[in-house]
Amino acid sequence: MDQIIGKVGGLWFSQNAGKEMNNVGEDLNSISSSIGDGAKWMVNKIKGKMQKPLPEFLKEYDLPVGLFPQDATNYEFDEETKKLTVHIASACEVGYKDSSVLRFFTCVTGHLDKGKLSEVEGIKTKILIWTKVTAVRTEDAKVHFSAGLNKTRNRDAYEVVRDGVTIDKF
Repeated sequence: MDQIIGKVGGLWFSQNAGKEMNNVGEDLNSISSSIGDGAKWMVNKIKGKMQKPLPEFLKEYDLPVGLFPQDATNYEFDEETKKLTVHIASACEVGYKDSSVLRFFTCVTGHLDKGKLSEVEGIKTKILIWTKVTAVRTEDAKVHFSAGLNKTRNRDAYEVVRDGVTIDKF
């Protein structure tokens, strides 16, 4: 009789434990969708989803590893919509070895495809005045920036991750 009760109890426990674990997973998903973008990484970490470092992730999509500043370590990528969101500690400017300068807002978004980041929000470049970058695409040793007009630069200038200098106004 003890064995039967033990087996029934074990079966009941395993079924309910499985349901409870599913509920915990659903709760985490619900929390993840209801909190701000900047905290989703913590929920993903709890759920066991580990992110690649941003430079490594950019390399997989054939973009220069140093496109974003050193402070841009937290990012989200929705594989279904291809939306990339990069979080940066504070708005900053980054100077590159070809003397170009990019200005980054605290949140940069765009649509990511192989070799191209389009529908960009949160990046500016200085042409004569600060101009909003709308797309970044790569072609061999060149990086093309669309910012009202197209500006082509050498890719090797963006292959090193650089520190950003904090700015007051984006």
